[in-house]
Amino acid sequence: MEGLILRSTGSRHEVLTEDGVISCTIRGKFRLQEEDATNPVVIGDRVVIQTNLDGSGVIIERLERHGKLSRRAAGRKVGREHVIIANLDMAWVVQSVRKPRMNPGFIDRFLVMAEYRGIAAGIVLNKMDLMDERAEEYIGFFVELYSGLGYPMMFTSVEREEGIEDLRSAMQTGIHVLVGPSGVGKSSLLNALRPNLALRTGGISEATQKGKHTTTYAELLPIGDLRLDGGFIGDTPGLREFGLVDIEAGELSHYFVEFRDHLDDCRFPNCTHDHEPGCRIKELVQDDILAVERYESYINMLRSIQLGDQDVGR
Repeated sequence: MEGLILRSTGSRHEVLTEDGVISCTIRGKFRLQEEDATNPVVIGDRVVIQTNLDGSGVIIERLERHGKLSRRAAGRKVGREHVIIANLDMAWVVQSVRKPRMNPGFIDRFLVMAEYRGIAAGIVLNKMDLMDERAEEYIGFFVELYSGLGYPMMFTSVEREEGIEDLRSAMQTGIHVLVGPSGVGKSSLLNALRPNLALRTGGISEATQKGKHTTTYAELLPIGDLRLDGGFIGDTPGLREFGLVDIEAGELSHYFVEFRDHLDDCRFPNCTHDHEPGCRIKELVQDDILAVERYESYINMLRSIQLGDQDVGR
């Protein structure tokens, strides 16, 4: 029978089927076929399983994916792809107003990867209760920038219970994910979206002003009733980096939405929009038509790809 992977913890995978949730392992032959990935199946994957007499199951096939978010693996598996979540309908990057401060570089890397994967993306600006005069100008600039690029934005405060219903309404159908570095309030948002979850939340490290990790495994959570055609949200371990898996230097500019209409106007067809003369993108940046902040993000990403270190240059 077919099912949807809700949780992966080591060698066990919880699969939602029409008969309920079944705990499954993976057939060995299937695992060996996934040589380029650290994890052959992830939350959001649609799979085919065989059931055992004891009520458990075995995953024998992974069905075709229509969207995924991934990053480069660390440690001994460097260079291989670490898929975070599959079959996404909407990906939301979560940032906080303060503690920790909003990181536009993280947002831009996330948006580029979403564009590359063909996944719709939006931005959740959390901890709006911490907004002060010093943060207002900085935050306001980027809100106007990203809204102008066409990315939907949500403004939330768990403390004040603001924006939660709007976010919940946006997730009633399909598979969604909240991605962001630790400390921005993803677990608190998930608790607010589904109060019965009681997920662990962590504070901010006084030494680094970065969040402490509280989620140790990936999980797909139903927004409403638990059913295969319902709405789900992914709970993923906090990410301090967001890599540019598989993107080539020559194609990076295509995933900056505001660059696309001008890419054919450069003097050279293979322009990297870095050092070449007659670059239309640089001219538009100099004329304040394209935001210099986004261009600087592009250059940082370009350097990372050229150096073969896609998780650097945040």
